Amino acid sequence: MRLSLLSCLTYAPLRTFRNVTAAIILLTSPAFAETTVLALGDSLTAGYGLPQDQGFVPQLQAWLAAHGAEVKIINAGVSGDTTAGGLSRTDWSLTPDVQAVIVNLGGNDMLRGIDPATSRANLDAILAKVQAKGVPVLLVSLRAPGNYGADFKASFDAMYPELAAKYGAVLADNYFLPVINQQTRLLDPAYMQADGIHPNAKGVAKILETLGPKVQEMLARVGG
Repeated sequence: MRLSLLSCLTYAPLRTFRNVTAAIILLTSPAFAETTVLALGDSLTAGYGLPQDQGFVPQLQAWLAAHGAEVKIINAGVSGDTTAGGLSRTDWSLTPDVQAVIVNLGGNDMLRGIDPATSRANLDAILAKVQAKGVPVLLVSLRAPGNYGADFKASFDAMYPELAAKYGAVLADNYFLPVINQQTRLLDPAYMQADGIHPNAKGVAKILETLGPKVQEMLARVGG
Protein backbone atom coordinates (compact mmCIF):
# COMPACT_ATOMS: atom_id res chain seq x y z
CA MET A 1 0.00 0.00 0.00
CA ARG A 2 2.82 2.41 0.85
CA LEU A 3 4.38 1.71 -2.57
CA SER A 4 1.12 2.53 -4.36
CA LEU A 5 0.75 5.77 -2.36
CA LEU A 6 4.32 6.73 -3.12
CA SER A 7 3.73 6.05 -6.80
CA CYS A 8 0.67 8.30 -6.80
CA LEU A 9 2.50 11.09 -5.01
CA THR A 10 5.41 10.82 -7.42
CA TYR A 11 3.26 10.59 -10.54
CA ALA A 12 1.03 13.60 -9.83
CA PRO A 13 3.83 16.23 -9.95
CA LEU A 14 5.36 14.58 -13.01
CA ARG A 15 2.02 14.59 -14.79
CA THR A 16 1.49 18.26 -13.92
CA PHE A 17 4.99 19.08 -15.15
CA ARG A 18 4.39 17.30 -18.43
CA ASN A 19 1.07 19.10 -18.95
CA VAL A 20 2.62 22.50 -18.27
CA THR A 21 5.56 21.70 -20.55
CA ALA A 22 3.22 20.59 -23.33
CA ALA A 23 1.22 23.80 -23.00
CA ILE A 24 4.37 25.92 -23.22
CA ILE A 25 5.53 24.04 -26.31
CA LEU A 26 2.13 24.51 -28.00
CA LEU A 27 1.96 28.20 -27.21
CA THR A 28 5.45 28.86 -28.51
CA SER A 29 5.33 26.60 -31.56
CA PRO A 30 5.15 28.21 -35.05
CA ALA A 31 1.55 27.05 -35.49
CA PHE A 32 0.43 29.12 -32.48
CA ALA A 33 2.92 31.99 -32.62
CA GLU A 34 1.83 35.48 -33.63
CA THR A 35 3.27 36.68 -36.93
CA THR A 36 4.82 40.16 -36.89
CA VAL A 37 4.25 42.20 -40.05
CA LEU A 38 5.85 45.55 -40.84
CA ALA A 39 3.57 47.94 -42.77
CA LEU A 40 5.91 50.45 -44.40
CA GLY A 41 4.05 53.30 -46.02
CA ASP A 42 2.72 56.84 -46.04
CA SER A 43 -0.57 58.39 -44.89
CA LEU A 44 -2.57 55.55 -46.47
CA THR A 45 -0.86 53.21 -44.02
CA ALA A 46 -0.68 55.65 -41.12
CA GLY A 47 -4.48 56.13 -41.12
CA TYR A 48 -4.52 59.86 -41.82
CA GLY A 49 -7.80 61.57 -40.91
CA LEU A 50 -9.36 58.47 -39.35
CA PRO A 51 -10.18 57.45 -35.75
CA GLN A 52 -7.36 55.42 -34.26
CA ASP A 53 -9.24 52.13 -34.54
CA GLN A 54 -10.44 52.73 -38.11
CA GLY A 55 -7.16 53.24 -39.94
CA PHE A 56 -5.62 50.82 -42.40
CA VAL A 57 -3.51 48.90 -39.87
CA PRO A 58 -6.17 48.27 -37.19
CA GLN A 59 -8.77 47.39 -39.81
CA LEU A 60 -6.35 45.01 -41.54
CA GLN A 61 -5.41 43.38 -38.25
CA ALA A 62 -9.10 42.90 -37.43
CA TRP A 63 -9.78 41.53 -40.93
CA LEU A 64 -6.96 39.00 -40.59
CA ALA A 65 -8.09 37.97 -37.10
CA ALA A 66 -11.60 37.39 -38.46
CA HIS A 67 -10.04 35.12 -41.08
CA GLY A 68 -8.06 33.11 -38.54
CA ALA A 69 -4.64 34.78 -38.70
CA GLU A 70 -2.84 35.74 -35.49
CA VAL A 71 -0.92 38.78 -36.68
CA LYS A 72 0.72 41.79 -35.07
CA ILE A 73 1.10 44.66 -37.53
CA ILE A 74 3.66 47.38 -36.89
CA ASN A 75 2.34 50.68 -38.24
CA ALA A 76 5.34 52.21 -40.01
CA GLY A 77 3.24 54.66 -41.97
CA VAL A 78 4.36 58.29 -42.03
CA SER A 79 2.03 60.86 -43.55
CA GLY A 80 3.63 62.76 -46.41
CA ASP A 81 6.41 60.22 -46.85
CA THR A 82 7.86 59.55 -50.29
CA THR A 83 9.70 56.44 -51.44
CA ALA A 84 12.91 58.21 -50.42
CA GLY A 85 11.57 58.67 -46.90
CA GLY A 86 10.51 55.06 -46.76
CA LEU A 87 13.94 53.95 -47.88
CA SER A 88 15.61 56.06 -45.19
CA ARG A 89 13.53 54.25 -42.55
CA THR A 90 13.84 50.72 -43.88
CA ASP A 91 16.99 49.55 -42.12
CA TRP A 92 15.88 50.42 -38.60
CA SER A 93 12.28 49.38 -39.27
CA LEU A 94 13.35 45.85 -40.22
CA THR A 95 13.81 44.68 -36.64
CA PRO A 96 14.69 41.01 -35.97
CA ASP A 97 11.08 40.16 -35.03
CA VAL A 98 9.66 41.24 -38.43
CA GLN A 99 8.53 38.18 -40.40
CA ALA A 100 6.83 39.84 -43.37
CA VAL A 101 6.61 43.32 -44.91
CA ILE A 102 3.92 45.33 -46.67
CA VAL A 103 5.29 48.17 -48.83
CA ASN A 104 2.73 50.81 -49.77
CA LEU A 105 4.65 53.82 -51.07
CA GLY A 106 4.71 56.03 -54.14
CA GLY A 107 1.56 58.11 -53.79
CA ASN A 108 3.38 61.22 -52.61
CA ASP A 109 6.03 60.79 -55.29
CA MET A 110 3.23 60.88 -57.83
CA LEU A 111 1.51 63.90 -56.27
CA ARG A 112 4.82 65.81 -56.30
CA GLY A 113 5.61 64.79 -59.87
CA ILE A 114 8.87 63.09 -58.88
CA ASP A 115 10.58 61.31 -61.77
CA PRO A 116 9.30 57.69 -61.74
CA ALA A 117 12.90 56.54 -62.32
CA THR A 118 13.78 57.97 -58.90
CA SER A 119 10.75 56.36 -57.26
CA ARG A 120 11.59 53.06 -58.90
CA ALA A 121 15.20 53.18 -57.67
CA ASN A 122 13.99 53.82 -54.10
CA LEU A 123 11.47 51.00 -54.18
CA ASP A 124 14.10 48.73 -55.70
CA ALA A 125 16.44 49.50 -52.79
CA ILE A 126 13.68 48.89 -50.22
CA LEU A 127 12.81 45.52 -51.71
CA ALA A 128 16.48 44.56 -51.87
CA LYS A 129 16.82 45.25 -48.15
CA VAL A 130 13.73 43.19 -47.38
CA GLN A 131 14.98 40.36 -49.58
CA ALA A 132 18.30 40.38 -47.72
CA LYS A 133 16.35 39.71 -44.51
CA GLY A 134 14.77 36.66 -46.10
CA VAL A 135 11.17 37.64 -45.34
CA PRO A 136 8.22 37.74 -47.77
CA VAL A 137 6.92 41.07 -49.01
CA LEU A 138 3.69 42.45 -50.43
CA LEU A 139 4.13 45.38 -52.82
CA VAL A 140 1.00 47.53 -53.10
CA SER A 141 0.73 49.30 -56.43
CA LEU A 142 -0.82 52.60 -57.45
CA ARG A 143 -1.77 54.16 -60.77
CA ALA A 144 -0.78 57.61 -61.98
CA PRO A 145 -3.40 59.90 -63.52
CA GLY A 146 -2.98 61.00 -67.12
CA ASN A 147 -2.34 64.67 -66.35
CA TYR A 148 1.41 64.06 -65.88
CA GLY A 149 1.70 62.87 -69.45
CA ALA A 150 1.75 59.45 -71.10
CA ASP A 151 5.44 58.79 -70.46
CA PHE A 152 5.18 59.56 -66.76
CA LYS A 153 2.10 57.36 -66.38
CA ALA A 154 3.62 54.45 -68.29
CA SER A 155 6.83 54.53 -66.23
CA PHE A 156 5.06 54.98 -62.90
CA ASP A 157 2.46 52.26 -63.49
CA ALA A 158 5.04 49.77 -64.77
CA MET A 159 7.47 49.99 -61.85
CA TYR A 160 5.29 48.02 -59.44
CA PRO A 161 4.70 44.84 -61.46
CA GLU A 162 8.26 44.88 -62.77
CA LEU A 163 9.80 45.21 -59.30
CA ALA A 164 7.43 42.59 -57.88
CA ALA A 165 8.58 40.18 -60.59
CA LYS A 166 12.24 41.01 -59.95
CA TYR A 167 12.02 40.27 -56.22
CA GLY A 168 9.33 37.58 -56.24
CA ALA A 169 7.03 39.80 -54.19
CA VAL A 170 3.30 39.37 -53.90
CA LEU A 171 1.75 42.20 -55.94
CA ALA A 172 -1.48 43.94 -54.99
CA ASP A 173 -3.17 45.74 -57.86
CA ASN A 174 -4.05 49.43 -57.65
CA TYR A 175 -4.75 50.22 -53.98
CA PHE A 176 -7.67 52.49 -54.93
CA LEU A 177 -9.31 50.19 -57.46
CA PRO A 178 -12.07 48.96 -55.09
CA VAL A 179 -13.20 52.55 -54.38
CA ILE A 180 -13.32 53.71 -58.00
CA ASN A 181 -16.80 54.30 -59.38
CA GLN A 182 -17.07 52.06 -62.42
CA GLN A 183 -19.35 54.51 -64.22
CA THR A 184 -17.38 57.71 -63.74
CA ARG A 185 -13.95 55.98 -63.43
CA LEU A 186 -13.24 58.40 -60.57
CA LEU A 187 -12.77 57.82 -56.86
CA ASP A 188 -16.20 57.36 -55.32
CA PRO A 189 -16.90 60.19 -52.82
CA ALA A 190 -18.88 57.73 -50.67
CA TYR A 191 -15.63 55.99 -49.82
CA MET A 192 -13.35 59.02 -49.59
CA GLN A 193 -12.59 61.71 -47.05
CA ALA A 194 -13.35 65.32 -47.91
CA ASP A 195 -9.85 65.86 -49.33
CA GLY A 196 -10.60 63.37 -52.10
CA ILE A 197 -7.22 61.70 -51.56
CA HIS A 198 -7.60 59.48 -48.50
CA PRO A 199 -10.23 56.78 -48.03
CA ASN A 200 -12.66 57.07 -45.15
CA ALA A 201 -13.25 54.18 -42.74
CA LYS A 202 -15.80 52.60 -45.10
CA GLY A 203 -13.35 53.02 -47.96
CA VAL A 204 -10.58 51.24 -46.05
CA ALA A 205 -12.94 48.34 -45.36
CA LYS A 206 -13.84 48.21 -49.06
CA ILE A 207 -10.16 48.22 -50.05
CA LEU A 208 -9.43 45.36 -47.64
CA GLU A 209 -11.95 43.15 -49.42
CA THR A 210 -9.37 42.99 -52.22
CA LEU A 211 -6.14 43.68 -50.36
CA GLY A 212 -6.80 41.33 -47.43
CA PRO A 213 -6.47 38.14 -49.52
CA LYS A 214 -3.17 39.45 -50.89
CA VAL A 215 -1.89 39.86 -47.34
CA GLN A 216 -2.99 36.28 -46.67
CA GLU A 217 -1.02 35.19 -49.74
CA MET A 218 2.07 36.89 -48.33
CA LEU A 219 1.56 35.38 -44.87
CA ALA A 220 1.40 31.91 -46.42
CA ARG A 221 5.04 32.40 -47.41
CA VAL A 222 6.24 33.15 -43.87
CA GLY A 223 8.82 30.57 -42.87
CA GLY A 224 8.84 29.13 -46.37
